[in-house]
Amino acid sequence: MKAVIQRVTKASVLVNGEIISSIGNGLCVLIGIKSDDTIADAEYIAEKILKLKIFDGPTGKRWASSVMDKDFEVLCISQFTLYHVMKGNKLDFHRAMSTSAAESFYKHFLSELKQKYTPERIKDGKFGAMMNVQIENNGPVTLEIESPIKDNVESVPT
Repeated sequence: MKAVIQRVTKASVLVNGEIISSIGNGLCVLIGIKSDDTIADAEYIAEKILKLKIFDGPTGKRWASSVMDKDFEVLCISQFTLYHVMKGNKLDFHRAMSTSAAESFYKHFLSELKQKYTPERIKDGKFGAMMNVQIENNGPVTLEIESPIKDNVESVPT
């Protein structure tokens, strides 16, 4: 699982020219889900998003506060293109989770964020829709995080 995180002063999602979701200060997060992602990946990414020290602290110290510390909002947008592979000049998305599986996985991810934080502070776009995302990047600050690669995980004997 991958997240591209942007610190924003405002962000919104439009579908068919209509704003369906918007936030003020906080994080705009593009979420990519790959075919072998698990609930543990969703939990890992949710925890990182909420606890990432990306904002100034109360005394002005840089990189000292999280979105939770500041009581800011999070706008998540599902984006399967984050798991693309280039084949010449053509994009291939075989690494991304299938649409049917990804939708329920994404909804679980959103519920994980809401359980760990204030539910009203978590917003999202419209899964599978053609969306226009408008952001006002603050900094600009843009970070990418990815859940740990499973190949390095040792199996536990049964």
